Formats: sequence, structure tokens, C-alpha cells
Amino acid sequence: MRILIFGPNGSGKGTQSANLVKKYNLAHVESGGIFRENIGGGTALGKEAKAYIDRGELVPDSITIPMILDRLSRSDCQEGWILDGFPRNPAQAEALIESLEAKNMPLDVVIVIRLDREICKQRLMGRRTCPNGHPNNLAIEAIKPEGQGDQLTCWKCGAVLTVRKDDVDEGAIDKRHDIYFDAEAGTLGSVAVMERWVEQREGAQLVRVNGEGTIDEVRENMFAGFDA
Repeated sequence: MRILIFGPNGSGKGTQSANLVKKYNLAHVESGGIFRENIGGGTALGKEAKAYIDRGELVPDSITIPMILDRLSRSDCQEGWILDGFPRNPAQAEALIESLEAKNMPLDVVIVIRLDREICKQRLMGRRTCPNGHPNNLAIEAIKPEGQGDQLTCWKCGAVLTVRKDDVDEGAIDKRHDIYFDAEAGTLGSVAVMERWVEQREGAQLVRVNGEGTIDEVRENMFAGFDA
């Protein structure tokens, strides 16, 4: 099964991707990880990408997409994969569709997790880190930490919680959401391209998921969409 998943930062996309990986034995392929691997490993594509990044320029699709295709062709992806974090604009969506079809590995499922921008922001700023890996979030009642102010402990194990700087950087969050929620030139624009493709592609499936519920509710709604 080949899956592409969309969702704004704070929508639970990473958590639901993990649920898909577990249920369907998929490889979770995240675009940021592909860049880090190629640049850190000094591959030919990685060196080209680094040159653009060092100049403060966007890495062109002619480099990014070959990196992605190479990753999706590896042995751990033979049973299927879920691609996360790409495409981010309509042109990338068109190029990805064309490239995957040329490689005879078109998408089977496109998942779109939908959640209001302000709720996403509250969830991102409400995240707290447990040293034992338990999810904690001030904006989600089911996993809300114990305590007040800076003296917060894990709702499950009682460990002292910390906060990541990027989770409370409101400006950085707004910038990421500006890109995602741009329906013309941003990620929502690429979602529209993928939705139109699914409508025309026999056998492809579109699963729209309301991200407002609990983790379990969103998971069950998502899996129900597969069976619809």
C-alpha cells in the first residue's frame, strides 16, 4: 500500500502515521529525514541540495523528487510506504504524481487530516515532553499534564515535563501554518491537486479525516475511511 498523508502541524499527523505503519507494516518516509540523510551522507544529490541551502535558496524539485523516489525504492518500502511532508505546493504535487506513475508505483491512498488552524496552534503550544515518552498536551483534556505553570508532571507516570522551544515559538508556528493553509500556492493547493487526481484515477482512494477528536477517535475514523 502506498499512502500520501497531509495535515497541518498540530493535527496529529505524526501520531496517525505511526498507527498506519503499525497496522499495515509500512515504511514511514518523512521528507525532512530524506534531506538530512542525503546531506549528512554526502550523496551526489545531497551535495547539490546543500549548495542551494547554503545560498539560502529552495532546493528545486529536480533534486528533491529523485531523493524521494530513491528512498521509496529501497527494500524496507517493498511492503508499502507512507510519505509525509511532501508535496508542499501544487507544482510539487503535479511533479510527484508524474514521477510516481513513471516509476509504476502510483499512490493507493491520499489521507487528508483536517483541523482548524487555531486549534492546531493551541495543540502545538500546549505540547510538553515526558522523559518516558508519554504524550502530554495542555490543549487536549485526555492527556493534559498535572500541575500548573512551569511545575507540570506527566498525567500518566508523574515525571517532570519539559517544553521544546519550537513548540512555544509562536512566530515559527505561524510561518509553518502560513505555508500549509495557503490554498493557492501552499500545501492546501497541493492537496487540491491530489484530490483531483484521485477522482480521475481508478483504484485510488481519498480519505478525509476530522482531526478534532481524541487520538483514538481520529484513528478509528481514519481506518473506517479505508473500509468505506
